[in-house]
Amino acid sequence: MEISQDDAGVARLRTAVRDHWETLSASERSVARYLVSAPVEQLLFASAQELGSASGTSNATVVRALQRLGYAGLPALKRELATHFTAAVAPEVRLKQRIAHVGRDLEGIWNDVIDEARERIEQTQRLTEPEALRAAVAVLADAGEVHCYGVAASEPAARHLSLTLARIGRRARFVGATGFALADHLLALRQGDAVVIFQPGRELPELTVLIERAQAVGAGVVLVTEELGERFGPRVDAVLTAPHTPTGITSEALTALVVADVLLLALTTLDETRAVDTSHQLTVLREQLLPPKGGRRS
Repeated sequence: MEISQDDAGVARLRTAVRDHWETLSASERSVARYLVSAPVEQLLFASAQELGSASGTSNATVVRALQRLGYAGLPALKRELATHFTAAVAPEVRLKQRIAHVGRDLEGIWNDVIDEARERIEQTQRLTEPEALRAAVAVLADAGEVHCYGVAASEPAARHLSLTLARIGRRARFVGATGFALADHLLALRQGDAVVIFQPGRELPELTVLIERAQAVGAGVVLVTEELGERFGPRVDAVLTAPHTPTGITSEALTALVVADVLLLALTTLDETRAVDTSHQLTVLREQLLPPKGGRRS
């Protein structure tokens, strides 16, 4: 199925190529020509290496060309193109196209998944400003309790952060309620607490209520997102960028989990004594729960 090329993502790409053409090298122009001529679905599922081969260049040239065109990287281009793609094409059709792209070649499947994961993680690293990370860590370091909020595809990251924070001796809880059920959790927010919200793009009504409640009681807020930073940035303490998948080849939660691990390690280093002591207690408790050696627990 061919997708209409008449959409904002493609128009933005064509405009960027036209505006920056004179600044591109010969090899970068080869990349640009291929990008504006290839079908959208082909670009969405291609890695930088595949685009390099198709344009007669290299994956490094593809990355440089995209940066000259004003994109942070290949995932950024894919996200812009995917907006129209996901709206215009039914999920089952997108799934068929994804299957057709990867085929049954196990080595190819392995490479496709690893390539997209690598691209998304590198994009995460580039898009989060050091100052934003420092602000997020400062909010969490002083928190009495950290409330980790995430629903649907964002739930794994929120659960992971709440669990691992507890394992280094910090009070934390997972919150995944929506609608009226969220009100009970909002009552638990206290002055000096912190909220970490994992939400890539959809502006849920719960986000506004959660942020307003945190502001009302004096709790800090860290937002881990891709598309909502501009909308909620002025109302939270820090925004960390976690690009979502434009193709569905890799897990939606991948980059959010990476961000959660960064926050966890940073907090661990701030209070090594507490983290080590809690880890030791956890080990002792686990050993007590193991069956006795040489027999079974009655």
